[in-house]
Amino acid sequence: MSINPNPLSAAPDDWRAYSGVLSRRVVAFVIDYALVLLLCIPAAVLVFFIGVFTLGLGFYLYPLLFFIVAGLYFGLTVGGRAQASPGMRAVGLAMVRLDGQPIDFLTAIIHIVLFWILNSVLTPLILLAGLFIERSRLVHDLLLGTAVIRTGY
Repeated sequence: MSINPNPLSAAPDDWRAYSGVLSRRVVAFVIDYALVLLLCIPAAVLVFFIGVFTLGLGFYLYPLLFFIVAGLYFGLTVGGRAQASPGMRAVGLAMVRLDGQPIDFLTAIIHIVLFWILNSVLTPLILLAGLFIERSRLVHDLLLGTAVIRTGY
């Protein structure tokens, strides 16, 4: 099975593209963060060697390690050709912008940062919003003009 490099150029109007997206996003979240945690292991080893090479200054990267790895992970995957992270691809999802432009690296980074900020402030409400907002969009999707759709609906 090949990955379509550009699943859609804009958010479709067909309701089937958004059916079951919220539950799939939760599963994709679990898969993606398990992968990010696995990627933190080699990154921690790399930071150790950077710390030794810089006479201890590199060790200050450890508190930021998860955020750096997760930011690069989502920036490179969601902002890449498939417009989806491996977790999103596993459950058949992709992210699109409403204006028809592809998701770029910076948009993907801002999307995950807004998710972290809004999730820390509005923890349960961020998912509940998707039940009431059109196209099952979450608050950070509204702020960035993005939507998550099912691929192959």
